[in-house]
This record gives sequence, C-alpha cells and structure tokens, in this order.
Amino acid sequence: MKTEKLTGFSWLKWFVLVSAVFGVLLLYLLSEATGNTSLFAQNYPRLLAIGAGVALILVFLILVQLLLFYKKIKAKVFGSKLTLKLLMIFILMAIIPGTLVYGVSVKFLSNSIESWFDVNVDKALTAGLDLGRTTYDTLLNDLTQKAETMAQQLSEASIIDEGTMLYHLREQSGVQEATLFSKTGAVLSFASAQSDTLVPEALPTSSNMMHQIRTQRPYKMVESRPGKGQFLRVVVPVNTLSFEENLKALQVIQPISKELAQEADSVEAAYRGYQELLLARAGLKRIYALNLSLVLLLSMLSAIISAFIISEKISAPLGLLAEITKVIGLGDYSRKIPVISNDELGMLSQSFNTMTEKLKDTSEARERAQEKLTEAKQYQENILSNLSTGVIVLDERLVLKSANVSANEILGIRLIRVRHVALQEWGHFISELTDLSQYIEQRFAEAMDFTWDGDIDVKTKGGMKKIHFRGSRLPGGNNSDYVLVFDDITKMVQAQRDAAWAEVARRLAHEIKNPLTPIQLSAERLRLKLSEKLPPTEQELLNKSITTIVNQVDALKNMVNDFSEYARSSATKISLVNINDLILEIMGLYESNGEQITLNLTHHLPLIKGDPQRLRQVIHNLLQNALDALQDHHQAKVTIMTNLHENKVVLCVSDNGPGFSEEFLTRIFEPYVTTKVKGTGLGLAIVKKIIEEHQGSIEAGNLDSGGAVVNISFPMAEKV
Repeated sequence: MKTEKLTGFSWLKWFVLVSAVFGVLLLYLLSEATGNTSLFAQNYPRLLAIGAGVALILVFLILVQLLLFYKKIKAKVFGSKLTLKLLMIFILMAIIPGTLVYGVSVKFLSNSIESWFDVNVDKALTAGLDLGRTTYDTLLNDLTQKAETMAQQLSEASIIDEGTMLYHLREQSGVQEATLFSKTGAVLSFASAQSDTLVPEALPTSSNMMHQIRTQRPYKMVESRPGKGQFLRVVVPVNTLSFEENLKALQVIQPISKELAQEADSVEAAYRGYQELLLARAGLKRIYALNLSLVLLLSMLSAIISAFIISEKISAPLGLLAEITKVIGLGDYSRKIPVISNDELGMLSQSFNTMTEKLKDTSEARERAQEKLTEAKQYQENILSNLSTGVIVLDERLVLKSANVSANEILGIRLIRVRHVALQEWGHFISELTDLSQYIEQRFAEAMDFTWDGDIDVKTKGGMKKIHFRGSRLPGGNNSDYVLVFDDITKMVQAQRDAAWAEVARRLAHEIKNPLTPIQLSAERLRLKLSEKLPPTEQELLNKSITTIVNQVDALKNMVNDFSEYARSSATKISLVNINDLILEIMGLYESNGEQITLNLTHHLPLIKGDPQRLRQVIHNLLQNALDALQDHHQAKVTIMTNLHENKVVLCVSDNGPGFSEEFLTRIFEPYVTTKVKGTGLGLAIVKKIIEEHQGSIEAGNLDSGGAVVNISFPMAEKV
C-alpha cells in the first residue's frame, strides 16, 4: 500500500516539475512575444493556447487528487485530518499572496500604462515640436532677410563687380555659402566660408522654386546633407525689372548647429513614438492583464499540486509518530517507527526509537535519582543553615548548586540568578560577578584538590568590599563538590589601615614640625630689620608677604598636629566666615596662576560657621590638586564656583584635566590613596575630615565634558 502510494506521488512529482519548467519557458516566450511585434503577431495566440492547455491538465490532476483525498477522509484513515490541515495551509499560503500580488500588479500596470499617456506629456511633446519648428522658421526668416539685403545690393552692381561684391556681402552677413545664378541656372559668382569647397551647391530643380523666383518671392527650405547634417537654403531674385532675360537668383546656404538638429530630431522621434503608443494603449493593457492572469493561474495550480505532494509526504510519518506516541503513553515501549529516509524526518524517527529504548531505563532510574537528590538537598541545607558566614556550594564542574543567605548579603547580589550556572558563565548573567568568578575559578585551578584562601576586592551596591575566601573540595574524588566559605573583612582591614596611618602620621609630624618655628622666627626678624629701611610701598609688600609666611607656617603647624590627632577630633576655632572673602584672600597666593584660575562667585552668600584656618587648608588642598593635575595640559583651566543650593552654601572646584579614574574614585578619601608620584595620600582624607567637622558633606566625581570636580556643601550659619 505504501509502495503504491509513493509510486503514485513519484510520477505526479515529476509531472509537476516538467509542467513548472514548461510553464516558465512558456511565460518567457509570452513576454518575448509581447515585446516583439512580429513575434507577437505570429506566435502569441499559439503560445496562449498552449498555456491554457497546460492549465487544463493541472486542473484535471487536482480533481483526481481531491477525489482520492475525499476517499481517505471518508474511510477515516489515520493522519488524513493532519494532511487536510497541511493542505489547506499550503494552499492558503499560495493563493493569498498570489492573489494579492496579482491585484497589485494589474492595478500597477494599468496605472503605469495610463501614466505613459498623461495629458501633460502630450502637451509637452507637442510644445517641444512646435518650439523646434518655430526656431527653424526664425532662422529661415533671418537668413531670408540677409539674402534679400545682399540681392538688393547685387542688383545695383555691374557684371564685373558681382564676384567681388558677393564675396564681401557674404563676409558681412556671416553666411557659409552664397551663389549667384543666371536665369538658366548657370553659376555667375560663388563665395564660400570653407576654403575646401570648390563647387557651389546647385539650385533645386523644383518647379515651385522657379515659379517663386519669377514672381519675385523668396524660396526657403530646411534640407539635410548626407553625413553633414541639416542646413538652411534660401533663394531670392536679384533684380525685379521684368520676367525677361535679366532675371538672376541668389542662393544662400547656412548650416544648422549639430546640437539644435539633434535636439529637434529627438523631439520629433519622441513625438512619433508617443503617438504609436497612444494608438496601442488599450491593446497593451489587455495583453499584460492576460499575461498576468495566465501567470497567476499556472502558479496557483502548480502550488496546489505541490501542496498535495508536500502535505502527504510530511503527514505520513507524523501520523505514524502520533499513533505510536499514544501507545507509548499507555506504557508500551515495544513499538518502533520504521526509518524510510535519511532526511530530518528519518533522523526524527531514529531519535524517537532511541528515546523509546531509553524511556524505560529513565523511568526506573528516576525514582532512585529523586531519592538521592532529596538526600543531597537535605545535606546541603544542614550545612548552610548552621553557618553565619557566606557559603557557596559548587558541583564538580563548578556549577552553583546552593548558597546561604549570608552569601547573598555579603555580595549584595541574589545568587539564585546564577543557580545551576557554571562559574565561568556568571559574568554573562551578573556583570558584577565577572572578576570574582574568574578569581575563584583561577584559585581552584591552582589549588587543584587542596584548600586555598585569599582576599579580593569586590564591587557591591554598598561600595568596595574586601572579602576573605577559603575554598576546598569535599571528600569523594573527582565527582565531589566544592565548598567556598567567605567573610567580609572590610572593616577589619580599614581599622588596620587607620592604625598604620596614625603611626606614619606621627612620624611625619615629628619630621615636618621641627623647621616650622625657625621659618616663622626668621620671617618676623626680617620684618623687624627691614620695615624701617624700605619705602612705604615696599614696606606694605613686605608686611603682606611676612603675614602670608606666618599664616602659612601656622597652617602647617595645625596640619601637622592634625596628622597626629586624626583619630581624635581636632580643636577648631569656630567663627562666622564669608566663603567668598576667604577664597579671594587665598587667590593672592596664586597670582602666578591667574590665567588658569577662573572665579564664579555668587554675591551675598550667607555666612557659615567654621574655622577659617581649617577651611583655608581645604581650599589650598583642592586648588593645588587641580593645578597638579593640569601640569601637562596646554589649556589648563581651574574653576572655583560658589552658590546657594537647598539652604546650603556650595563650594565647587573643577578642572579640565584627565579626571579621576574609576578605581581611584572609589577610594578617593581614604588615607594614602593618591595618584601623585610624590604625594602622601593624606590631602583629601584630611579635607574630608575637616568638612565633616564643619557638619558639611563632600563629593568627588568627573564632569561629562572631561575633568574632575569636587563639591562641598556647608550649612548656613543660622542653620547650624
């Protein structure tokens, strides 16, 4: 039965293929016949009849297949409903787009053909033709006027002077050739602008021309010379005495420019072609509509035949698969699908048979695996529930199996998002875990099956954290799990760092504080010794400089004291401070950098409560940091800005330098964190401490346009 079915569809498939090739050939011949008038007249009806014959054969085959298919449905053959659905889908997929394309194509062709015969096109071509004729008439009239003027002057000349006068008149009028003929047509005189022209152009033999000359009327005509283009010919009578022997004729020839002649020919050819198309408009629309209809008919019929073949071929193994699936669902694993092809359906059948063989084993092993899974889960939960530190359990392939609550809290991430994900793939799901997963994977690879521990900085939502990890593999060989235990040691490390900083600060304070007193005493002594010996102007400069030195020495002393007392609150002398005045005072120390520093101070700012000496240290530090960052910058610019925002006095110091790196920005206010080669790394840490002592806040970041910015906010005096 199946062999007969395959044989029947085999010959049907070959017939459809042959019909398709023949149809394509037929459509090509129809198209060629449509575009070729002679071929169209001879073969178009014949080709059309052949196409109709092919269509009738296809219709007959479709009717036969419908009859066979109806019998299958009547007999309730398994899979016939699936075949019907596939058949309807394929037919609709062919008919709906084909009909849509056909309708659009017919409308498009009709509109396109109609657009060829637009009224504006007709008027434009007629106007172009009339314009060419008018241009030629104008040229003829102009040449006629020149010829008549020449004839008038020649009529007054003697026979001896006619040749000379004709030469001069041709030169004056600018014509190419002028010839004086006798009544009998003999050449009396000849003048030409071309030196290689030895024989003049003969008079036309038209009787109409001779009649016009005898009646004293000019003869003018546009003519063509083979290989030389178009030219204007004008013949006028020379004397008007009588119709007797003394009548002469002057012929003047002037060529038309090639560009004008070509354009005139193009317009005339386009007009003739347009008129031919105009006569064939209705016929063209019918022919193209008939061609499209035949194309649609052949395409639809071929698609329907193909749908029968494809749907039957697809549904046959699928129907068998559906039948066997029902049997397997009842618990019978003995049924197999015969593999009759090497394509995807054959592979599907083979895979289905393999699956059937494994289903029984899988069903038996499922209960055992479920028991083991329950035991393993209970085992992991017992481990995780009794630990306060973070615990992560990975399988033998470093795939996350579980993690306790502390692990999520320490990392600031819900690790359930990477559950059942290999360690090396964590970064694809959570970008914050990229570096951490690489570190853990590397340490496990280096340690192999031994225990390892180490510290790593992890970026979390709460900032950078230093986490201590300890990893090991559970006993059990190559199939055992990995356990990762870790703790957040950020605060402990910070405490160790602060203690170390305090020790270093005390040593630095001892080394720096010693020379400050001699510097201050030397400055005071210079004031005593030199103040009375200098002119008033220089005395004022000296006093200002000495005052600055003394103030800066005092500031250094306080800063050194703050180094050693960083862990304790520094003694501050609170007073009302105008932040703008403090900035202007400090700018006197940066006169050499005046072009680099721009002030944008808001007037009438409220006063703040603070220690002027400590605040002066803050501004000095920020300015110096900005200038240091711009040392290699060609157009260095530092901007100091003050304003009032949300009842707070804001001081902003920015520059157009390289800005802060992302790594540095996360630890910018920590002691001994610096990007300077000779920096101590205490500047911004001290600045932050001073701002916090004044109940203010400080933030550092980068500008969108490039450069670094530090914003400091102070509460107003009445709000403190």
